[in-house]
Amino acid sequence: MADENAPPAGPDFTKGISPSELVDGKLLGHVGDAEVVLAQTKNGIFAIDAHCSHYHGPLAEGLIVGDTLRCPWHHACFNLRTGEASCAPATFPLSTWKVEQKDGKIFVREKNEAKNPDRKAPASAPKAIVIVGGGAAGFAAAEMLRRRGFVGSITMLSNDSDLPVDRPNVSKDYLAGSAPEDWMPLRDEAFYKDNKIDLRLNTDVTSIDTRKKQVVSAKGEVIGYDRLLLATGAEPVRLDFPGSRQPNVHVLRTFADSRAIIEHAKTAKRAVVIGASFIGLEAAASLRARKIEVHVVAPEDRPMERILGKDMGDFIRALHEENGVNFHLGNTVTAIDGRKVTLKSGDTLEADLVIMGVGVRPRLALAEQAGLTLDKGVVVDDYLQTSVPEIYAAGDIARWPDPHTGENIRVEHWVVAERQGQTAALNMMGEPTKFDAVPFFWSQHYDVPINYVGHAEKWDDIQIEGDIKKRDCLLRFQRGGKTLAVVTIYRDLDSLKATVEMDRATAAA
Repeated sequence: MADENAPPAGPDFTKGISPSELVDGKLLGHVGDAEVVLAQTKNGIFAIDAHCSHYHGPLAEGLIVGDTLRCPWHHACFNLRTGEASCAPATFPLSTWKVEQKDGKIFVREKNEAKNPDRKAPASAPKAIVIVGGGAAGFAAAEMLRRRGFVGSITMLSNDSDLPVDRPNVSKDYLAGSAPEDWMPLRDEAFYKDNKIDLRLNTDVTSIDTRKKQVVSAKGEVIGYDRLLLATGAEPVRLDFPGSRQPNVHVLRTFADSRAIIEHAKTAKRAVVIGASFIGLEAAASLRARKIEVHVVAPEDRPMERILGKDMGDFIRALHEENGVNFHLGNTVTAIDGRKVTLKSGDTLEADLVIMGVGVRPRLALAEQAGLTLDKGVVVDDYLQTSVPEIYAAGDIARWPDPHTGENIRVEHWVVAERQGQTAALNMMGEPTKFDAVPFFWSQHYDVPINYVGHAEKWDDIQIEGDIKKRDCLLRFQRGGKTLAVVTIYRDLDSLKATVEMDRATAAA
């Protein structure tokens, strides 16, 4: 997080600056105590709040693309004219400021009046939309529907006990103890009430009648729809072995899961994390922040090699070892008896707390019951529509035709889920919009952020720029000479540029 209490940076825009002071079309300055970014595009010079509304990222270090400014941290996009958060993970708008040019200088003195865009849904918009799922995709769809002027009913059915939350923090800052609980909800209860979103928590949907256009809950409720969004997400894999259901053995997916681990961590001295996935290693880092001894057990030879390659895998292992994590690779847990954890090698570890971080599986039972076409996920078209025209799918369950790889892919990334939810919302309300965003995710390990754009399940070459060990690098994952994915550490602007390069390459093709 940026320091929100630091004094304002840069020149005082009320006194005017020379256009020559803009660097790469941008300049960070302030109006009173408010930090503001000046951004120049071919359409003019704009002024906008200096920090992203997602995690307060420094927009002056971002990238101008058309009339938008993209955040360097997590790639949120803001419209420079209106301040609207035009794509996730940010959903709150920013303020814009009046720009005046006089006597060869640029002045910024006051904010533009905040206005909600006067938007109306198409006349053909449906009357009732039901969203099944209370995660990233479901929330983003509901928020976008109202933002774009949809006035019909929205019913959001979530099997979670909590309001939609900022799930990445479940394994990162919140678990580490550096984020308060009130950070976690994406919106408070008043948001759903004020926007007439009928959010029903603790609600399992058991069946869909595609002929009658109805969903049925486990409580026997029957809810009709004109359009339906399936955003059922994924569930953590829980291994089955003797002792795997003990009270001190946890999975990590929901806010409630994270709370339970934190409660257990209050008295724990040693923990075993099963799995060297992103979720497992983020949990390991968070537990180390709580001064708990951590052992990671995983079957692979090096962590994250399948996703990030050998060199990054070695770096990640070394990074965690520098922070006190003990690895037991090429191994698995075969039994847990009280505090005794037995490994396949015959070794034993003591643990007060065990976390399974071995991956997730998409929740497909409802889609299968409805007769939707499946292929290791719910098959959707460019518009996120399933094989049943009135039903859409987004998030962890959706397998879509990715224009960048030319393949049908399914990914389990937070930002992808949010952006798919936003796109599905537009399509459901009658604004045809293809989903063509380049996939993006980030992971945080101690003070090291790892940004990943694109999607590479297989590659034949990894080109490395910079030095991984020095935490200053860019890796291009290529197949047949084509860049499928780019991974960066502390090269945020390059990560943004890689996204633009992929977009342009796809458009050219």
